[in-house]
Amino acid sequence: MTWKMLLCGTLLLRAAVLEAASQPVSSDWVSYGYDVGGNRFSPLTQITRENVRDLEIAWTYHMRPAEVAEADPTDFSPSEATPLVIRGVMYLPTPYGEVVALDADMGKRLWAYDLPNHERPSTRGVAYWPGEGATGKRIFLGTRSGKLIALDAGTGQLCADFGHGGMVDMKTLEVMNGNPKGLLGMSSPPLVFDNLVITGSQVQEFPAHGAAGDVRAWDARTGRLVWTFHTVPRPGELGHDTWEGESWKSRSGVNVWTSPVADSKRGIVYLPVAAPTFDRWGGDRKGMNLFGNSIVALEAATGTYLWHFQTVHHDIWDLDLPSATLIDVKKGGRTVPAIAVANKTAILFLLDRVTGRPLYEVKEVPVPTDTDVPEEAPWPTQPVPIAPPPLARQSFNLSELTDLTPEIKARCQQLVKEWNIAESKMYQPPRAGVAVAHFPGGQGGVSWGGSAFDRSSGYYIVNITNMASPAQLGQRPDGAWGLAYGYRYFWDFATRIPCQRPPWGELLAVNVNTGTIAWRRTLGVTDSLPPGLRNTGRPSAGGPIATASGLIFVGATDDSRLRAFDSSNGELLWEERLPASVYATPITYRGKSGKQFVAAVNTGGMTGSDITNDEVTVFALPVNTEKKIARATQVATPVAGAAAVVASGSAAGAGAQADPPPGPGLDLITQHCISCHPATQIFAAPLRTSLEWSKTVKRMAARGAEVTPDEVRTISDYLGGHFAPPTSEPGTR
Repeated sequence: MTWKMLLCGTLLLRAAVLEAASQPVSSDWVSYGYDVGGNRFSPLTQITRENVRDLEIAWTYHMRPAEVAEADPTDFSPSEATPLVIRGVMYLPTPYGEVVALDADMGKRLWAYDLPNHERPSTRGVAYWPGEGATGKRIFLGTRSGKLIALDAGTGQLCADFGHGGMVDMKTLEVMNGNPKGLLGMSSPPLVFDNLVITGSQVQEFPAHGAAGDVRAWDARTGRLVWTFHTVPRPGELGHDTWEGESWKSRSGVNVWTSPVADSKRGIVYLPVAAPTFDRWGGDRKGMNLFGNSIVALEAATGTYLWHFQTVHHDIWDLDLPSATLIDVKKGGRTVPAIAVANKTAILFLLDRVTGRPLYEVKEVPVPTDTDVPEEAPWPTQPVPIAPPPLARQSFNLSELTDLTPEIKARCQQLVKEWNIAESKMYQPPRAGVAVAHFPGGQGGVSWGGSAFDRSSGYYIVNITNMASPAQLGQRPDGAWGLAYGYRYFWDFATRIPCQRPPWGELLAVNVNTGTIAWRRTLGVTDSLPPGLRNTGRPSAGGPIATASGLIFVGATDDSRLRAFDSSNGELLWEERLPASVYATPITYRGKSGKQFVAAVNTGGMTGSDITNDEVTVFALPVNTEKKIARATQVATPVAGAAAVVASGSAAGAGAQADPPPGPGLDLITQHCISCHPATQIFAAPLRTSLEWSKTVKRMAARGAEVTPDEVRTISDYLGGHFAPPTSEPGTR
């Protein structure tokens, strides 16, 4: 029997010590949201408020295959992936049809699995299972075509004893609703809970009839279907009477397209359920439409219903429920296990996660019901908590058009005229005669990036977007209603400048113990605006993470930055401009070296932004961080001062030289580099090969360093000649 013939299940016939080594530790990033509770809070403290500004690039990995780059150097694909890291190995799906395992300290590829038939993995991530008994650790992923795949985490080979040769076809007769060619796939990773793989799905936006959004659980060892939860209740099931007549039949949507979360102590899984199709017109589905737009709690082992809370009744605004985070709330002298739930309105509900009861009173508030769309019956009230207040803009008046510059105001005024834009209030129904500027918009005040929960402060951290989606309905030949002009954003498309006054994007913290907003800051800059006007905030997709050292890391904005904030007050502490926007959520982890790393996938692609990169960029503190002098004394240091700085901090730097050799390269470094990078970060950094120095210098040039191609070569040659190991071969960092 050859190695390739071994079944995945036999790969765990090994010593008990190796089995234990597969178990994740708290310094890993083991699940999409750090842990199954989705709170994105890491206990790591090596990177602090005081030293975060010293972060530098430790290594990068390019996801694009060489043959794609050679065929067309400008051909990039977007990724929303959050990597996992377990025991020094990073697992990552790529938008080029691969799943890869990397050395999390160095970026070296350990294995790659190439999906067959030009298939694509779910764009946001994969899931890890540590194995049990004779069944080894596995990586699970969904695909765009509805396959659930199990890979051996150690080799990348298909687990042949799972499903049929390592795959399960999730397009079963029950969920396809008589539409065998209907859309059903996965855009987010499954949730692994005990020995179950719990899957949501990606289904069609329209028409109304198609694959069901049912949530299912599969045996992690065999691929056997364990349970199914009907998100559109069948006759005799709770909630069936919230659908008028037979409008429930073959109804699509009502799916979980983000990832579920779970309470491992209590054995409860929570499903953030999206809107029914079509999500802008409900004339063919009168009623509250459970379990649309609800958080649903199930017994994880059996799928038995426990409770639900609906955040929007009869959704006609595309107000999916993309964010659910387990939190703890200190209230009334006790700590309440809770869950924070936000839909796209950025209205935040804090619920007891055992009972589903709101921790702050929720009122049914009368909302507008006027519409000129025949047969539509908007629900007359919507649930709104008395605390916290809505986190994003909920209404729009034409007097609030942006006036940052006369040119931008004129373009937006023209857009109002061309699109027949109408003002809006919270939950203003769409119309056929005008385009209602609904806020915070279809992209979501809160989107799939979700949130983080800082356990030490009790702060719920989330990034929000304020950008309207002007919705105007039109009737189709079959009598149904859809968007007359498709999905649109209320902004000047050429400049990507929203048409209402800023802020257009914010990062904020909610004190869950009081229900108040602790702080809020603009998130993102508009580089195309004149100086003094750029601090506008930007639309974002992707979420934040928090650490026990009081830091928040977030990319998400379309301005190509990764940033670190003080979690106590929102102060910006560090930012790095990347080759492309981080259309994803970053992670942090401790490698086998003992270093804490911060990693982010940056490709661009958010709300139509340019897709210009294929990189996983990983940051860490320099080796000699503890010996570096205050950064303020290292800015714009002359050549003699640069040598002095190196000498004072070189003890821990493998590449340190007391006196960098003179030459044109040193002159250029002093002129162009030391104003942003301390001398120790350059001359006292760990030694790099000539190839690595060349890549580093080119990367800095691509990020805006004002150097010519000849100067890039001169700097690269200088560093490669004087700060490379005596004998080295090109390699991957």
